[in-house]
Amino acid sequence: QVQLVESGGGLVQAGGSLRLSCAASGGTFSRYGMGWFRQAPGKEREFVAAITWNGGIYYADSVKGRFTISRDNAKNTVYLQMDSLKPGDTAVYYCATGPRVYIPTSRSQVDYWGQGTQVTVSS
Repeated sequence: QVQLVESGGGLVQAGGSLRLSCAASGGTFSRYGMGWFRQAPGKEREFVAAITWNGGIYYADSVKGRFTISRDNAKNTVYLQMDSLKPGDTAVYYCATGPRVYIPTSRSQVDYWGQGTQVTVSS
């Protein structure tokens, strides 16, 4: 059973930065594609960014050029560096993985979710 624990959320002003971390346990992390999703109030959970086991990276168009996903397989941790934050980025951010797929870029591909961490961007 894979467990994912996010940290690093908080309140930040527009234009600021935050770095989210997701620590994984219970599986073979170095073989899994990892992803970040977010869910704003009243909206569906949406894909943000994902990284393959060997470093391939995908981003949602809304965050390209502002967010950076990375991973440290020695620490079983995936990161999401968020820069130039906007009020529209306000959401609960979830770490996710889907060992069945090369890289999880949609909710249907995710088998394991973290508990989520709140990111609030004030204008």
